[in-house]
Amino acid sequence: MIRDASVNGLQVRLRADKSVRTVGFAVDACLSTFQKARKLNVDLLVAHHGIKWRPQKDREIALRRQRFLEDHAMALYAAHLPLDLHPQYGNNAGLCRLLGLEDVRRFGRYHGIKIGYQGRFPRKRRPAEIARRLDRMLSTRCRVYDFGAKQLSSLGIISGGGGSMLLDAVREGLDGFLVGEIDLAVYNAAREYGITVISAGHYATETVGVKALMPLVAEHFGTATVFIDDRKDL
Repeated sequence: MIRDASVNGLQVRLRADKSVRTVGFAVDACLSTFQKARKLNVDLLVAHHGIKWRPQKDREIALRRQRFLEDHAMALYAAHLPLDLHPQYGNNAGLCRLLGLEDVRRFGRYHGIKIGYQGRFPRKRRPAEIARRLDRMLSTRCRVYDFGAKQLSSLGIISGGGGSMLLDAVREGLDGFLVGEIDLAVYNAAREYGITVISAGHYATETVGVKALMPLVAEHFGTATVFIDDRKDL
């Protein structure tokens, strides 16, 4: 059992007279995503960040989003931490493959469960080189904080807002830490610990998992699939 703030699973049901012909995949279940999905005739939207959380901090906006989905006969399925940690389809394992890491193993403990991955490069890589590859592959703009090693042989990866797991990277003796975003406290801690951090964008690092699910769903269910890009500079 994963302790997750997200209410994972089917959050909004499909209307009884509708069937699923097109499945959309997105990072965020928000109005701008829904509007794009509607134009693409999406019947079921699979999102990393759904609309139902424990606790529900903003009930009003959650109800607005649910009403939009219901009014336009669109179902919603959410997969949060399960999609971060999955060894084949997850964000973090996918980022390991994208960067060509070897000796990959679980990393980054959250509520007692390791949700990230760490690995080693076949040869040492400069942080700027890693950032350029991520920029190209994820259509993002990485920020590199060169507080430690100038060439990295090992890297810990936590997608999204996983900056709090910086200490796990320090304790594992890793050269670098790749994360979606960090806050000021993590920035200061990284500088004092002397570890290099690459921040690749919360949104960008979490496009990996939903995109990995697309061919699986298409093959298993025979539906059309589409990625809903609602890119954010975060």
